[in-house]
Amino acid sequence: MTHTDTGSRLIELEISGMTCAACANRIEKKLRKLDGVSATVNYATNRATITGIDDVTAAIAEVEKAGYGAHQRQGDDDVWSKRATEMHITSLRRRLITAAALAIPLMDITIVLALSPQWRFPGWEIVCLLLALPIVTWCAWPFHKATLRNLRHGSVSMDTLVSLGIVASFGWAVATLLFGLGQASDHGFWLGFGATPEGANSVYLDVAAGMTTFQLAGRYFEARSRRKASDVLGALHALAATEVRVIRDGVEEIVPVTALNVGDTFVVLPGETIATDGVVVGGSAAVDASMLTGEPVPVPVAAGSEVTGGTISTDARLEVSATAVGAHTQLSQMAALTEDAQARKSQVQRLVDRVITWFVPTIIALAVLTTVGWIIAGAPLQQAYGIGIAVLIIACPCALGLATPTALMVGIGRGASLGVLIKGHDALEASGQITTVVLDKTGTLTTGSMSVAEVVAVGIDEDRLVALAAAVERGSEHAIARAIERDAVERRLPRLDAEGFATLPGLGASASVDGAEVVIGNPQLFRERGIEAPAALVEAVGLARDRGDSVSLVSLDGVLVGSLALSDTIKPDAVQAIQALKAQGLRTVLLTGDSRQAGERIGAELGLDEVIAEVLPQEKAAVVEGLQAKGEFVAMVGDGINDSIALATADLGLGVVSGTDIALRAADIIIVRDDLIAIADAVGLSRKTLKTIKTNLIWAFAYNMAAVPIAAAGLLNPLIAAAAMSLSSVLVVQNSLRLQSYRSKRVAAPSRDEIHEDELLAA
Repeated sequence: MTHTDTGSRLIELEISGMTCAACANRIEKKLRKLDGVSATVNYATNRATITGIDDVTAAIAEVEKAGYGAHQRQGDDDVWSKRATEMHITSLRRRLITAAALAIPLMDITIVLALSPQWRFPGWEIVCLLLALPIVTWCAWPFHKATLRNLRHGSVSMDTLVSLGIVASFGWAVATLLFGLGQASDHGFWLGFGATPEGANSVYLDVAAGMTTFQLAGRYFEARSRRKASDVLGALHALAATEVRVIRDGVEEIVPVTALNVGDTFVVLPGETIATDGVVVGGSAAVDASMLTGEPVPVPVAAGSEVTGGTISTDARLEVSATAVGAHTQLSQMAALTEDAQARKSQVQRLVDRVITWFVPTIIALAVLTTVGWIIAGAPLQQAYGIGIAVLIIACPCALGLATPTALMVGIGRGASLGVLIKGHDALEASGQITTVVLDKTGTLTTGSMSVAEVVAVGIDEDRLVALAAAVERGSEHAIARAIERDAVERRLPRLDAEGFATLPGLGASASVDGAEVVIGNPQLFRERGIEAPAALVEAVGLARDRGDSVSLVSLDGVLVGSLALSDTIKPDAVQAIQALKAQGLRTVLLTGDSRQAGERIGAELGLDEVIAEVLPQEKAAVVEGLQAKGEFVAMVGDGINDSIALATADLGLGVVSGTDIALRAADIIIVRDDLIAIADAVGLSRKTLKTIKTNLIWAFAYNMAAVPIAAAGLLNPLIAAAAMSLSSVLVVQNSLRLQSYRSKRVAAPSRDEIHEDELLAA
């Protein structure tokens, strides 16, 4: 493979042949020996992420020197990696079936001949050896191959322990059967339970065959479970359309989605996937975005509405103008962020990797010392040998190597399906410490869209007042102007023409409407002009400010004739979101640049614990630092526009975003779903994932710490040790997969029957 590049960049390699976390560590070390290279190899995803090198060929060659296969990752649907995974699983399945098919009759023969000596026939030992030989050679070859590779590079791994156990067991059986070694002993193991019956104690093949079968079974189910875990991310890629109906020169034609350009108009038929991000230019439909954002209710869209690639038009035909294609779409950015998060290592995983590097050689030394110790203590050679093998097998830290990456992979994938993008493992680790959630107001808890809350008219009709104000505000781009215009439209008022529009920066605007001068602005504007307000307007302004509303006054030919109070609208799910956060034991704080009255009103409506108001955007980070100085672990939730510094300063930053710029946010966790319950889901899922990691690690460490002394004490048969070790790895992976069942904290709306029942009870 040749590759020529200019400039250092990020390279992703798919790795084949890794069997444990120690393999990932070895490849990582090899790659880091290249000049200027930084590399991370993830055992759970079978992927290497490399920076600081321009020549892909050199990186692949280094991996192959370590004894593994490598291939540059080719986009979202990498055929090589899928084929390598399928070949690995197929190979394990074939070896497992063969091992089980031979091990069962081998054990049956052992039982019969052990209990019925009269049935023994000449050469029965050779028959047993021939049955066991394919099991310990071809079936167990993956373990032996990895061990030989390790020896060539002067290292050891978990496969080394398995291979040594198999070879030692089979070697002892050959020695006893062919050379009579250990024949006098009556302390052999039989099928894993108790002492071997007289005459069959030399047949020590059940351990070698059983161990191989159990190990293959464990590896097979582990590989399948890991593929299932990675399929969570694959499902995100699967949402993308592969073909699109594009309109060119007035004709519809089906082309690959890769041929779509920004500005192209494409057609989406009912039930079809929207090919890319865009704006609806024709038609109206209900769009199902549940697979992308976790939002269960289809969203109605019409001309002018923005739509996201990967969502589905459920009931009608749409014409959409593409606004983003390829890697710039929201779906592609979600997938890229999720993959990046899964490929990175957490601090916990780095610690585990370091432990594993010295754990394996320590166990080999311990097995040798245990065997020697029992011999010195006077135990028969066969018994001491069996105890040493049991120590060797039971200590394999496979579960330890899988404990963290599998949970992280499944948790991050589940988050993506809920509309929660976890950008890094550090976010998961930080979530377990969070005590306080700081929430920005505008755009986070509120819609950021002003609405007219109250109109007070003095000496003029109320509708006439709104119509005059709307005529002036049509020349302004301010949020208050848009709100007054919307109110006029909702009232179905006639459109008045304005002339001579002039902006009064920071104060208001003026224009001539129907030959009269109309001025709209804040109270300060009219105080500066010396225009006195009637008592009714003074009272209205005071009440509005007490509520935290913004107030605009309107004058007609120099006389104040009315006021309009405007308020920011609280998002409909904000109350439930705050309740969900409090249910998780978190303290909630509102952080806003608005007046204290406005902040207090929002805080009271939502039931927040504290309100910090009148804070400038550049001061928000200082507020977060102040809370941290008090011993609080802070999660900051903002819309990412004015909150980037505060998001980065917080222990955990959660960005509530919309549109296609999600990759530009400073947050650790990105909320893509259009409801605030996703904030509680993000914290809840992060905590659940962290809890799963801890459970996995506790189990893996406790298992090894408890099992090794038991085996060394001679209380554990090698066959049972092999089965227990394999089961341990499978249990860790299955425990991680339970994260897929995490449910949103959104409370379902009551059904009609429930509402009717409540009405009857009330009556």
